[in-house]
Amino acid sequence: MANTDARRNLLILAGTLLLLKSTWFSATAVIPQVRQEWGLTPDFAAWLTISVQWGFVAGAVLSAVFVISDALPPIRLIFLSSIGAAVANLALLLTHDVFTGGLARFATGLFIAGVYPPALKLISTWYRHGRGAAMGLLIGALTVSSGVPHLINGLGGLNWRTVIVATSALTLAGGLITLTVVKEGPYPFPAAALDPRQARRILRDRGTRLAVIGYLGHMWELYAMWTWFLLFFSAALDGQGRGGSLLGVYVTFAVFAIGGLANYTGGLCGDRYGRERTAIVMMAVSASCAAFIGLLMEAPLWLLVVVALVWGYSVVGDSVQFSALVTELADQSYVGTALTLQMAFGFLLTGATIWLVPAAEQAVGWRWAFAVLAVGPLVGIASMLKLLRLRAERALVPSAEAPPR
Repeated sequence: MANTDARRNLLILAGTLLLLKSTWFSATAVIPQVRQEWGLTPDFAAWLTISVQWGFVAGAVLSAVFVISDALPPIRLIFLSSIGAAVANLALLLTHDVFTGGLARFATGLFIAGVYPPALKLISTWYRHGRGAAMGLLIGALTVSSGVPHLINGLGGLNWRTVIVATSALTLAGGLITLTVVKEGPYPFPAAALDPRQARRILRDRGTRLAVIGYLGHMWELYAMWTWFLLFFSAALDGQGRGGSLLGVYVTFAVFAIGGLANYTGGLCGDRYGRERTAIVMMAVSASCAAFIGLLMEAPLWLLVVVALVWGYSVVGDSVQFSALVTELADQSYVGTALTLQMAFGFLLTGATIWLVPAAEQAVGWRWAFAVLAVGPLVGIASMLKLLRLRAERALVPSAEAPPR
């Protein structure tokens, strides 16, 4: 019965997260329309996405400092945050320039910080074994939901305002379902005290610190790839005389969708073969794709699509490994805060790489613009190799004599 309840809550929460995070990329999916209507340059348009990242960082920092993810029940926090994200997303309809639009997107990211980390903590209360696969299914839902605006935008070329309204409605629906249907599991984490000093103490553990560094390498690549892939692929279609079609939109959604599958299968592999080893393989593949996909712009379209799907799979298939590692390595009373702090650092970094890719494109063209992203997974591979050695060393030390973390 317990297993049935766990699977039921996992599937429901995955479905609601598919709805909840659709506001994240709602503006990114309609950037071409917004750019034309507002008269924005590519650099200014990038701020609509960067503002979300920084809003998420601000929300995550506030949550980590005040231990919100561990002090408030996760279900209630997710519901309240969904209301805020939906309203903030709708505020974009009232803006007409990059400054006020950026503020609306900043607020959207701020509230999404109250959805993502608590959801991962919530599902961990249902799973002690198979946690990687369970978390992978949730992160997979988040990945697919990030691509939903591209799909909505591609269905008949909807007005960008319709996309914004639709994604806000989906987010609010996800919050309501979470509040009324999802339950906390039988393995709750220890209660946490309101202690701002915990945010600093979490990173003193070397294992947790290496997991966070690996996550930073992953995030260096991920959101910049997601943000600019549509423009890259559209440029490739233009070069092959296929511009103006919706193929770019649908391939971009497929890149997100296959990433959703990667999170679940990556979680299964992490449970079976080890989280560090799985992350290393995924990052090696994604680094190769980032470095060389630009060389395929004039290649047969089928080959470019295949490599894009491989990249979409590998670029996010390592994500669950870092989240699962943090839930295992961090102080169990502050798992929610540790996850939130990890994400705060990661999403702060994405603001730099989202800006860096179009700057590289203007300097060297799309042929090499994505190559700058390969640095991140290479750093992540190094951190996972160190973590493998560290955990092997700890396994050799008797528990009674184990050194302090």
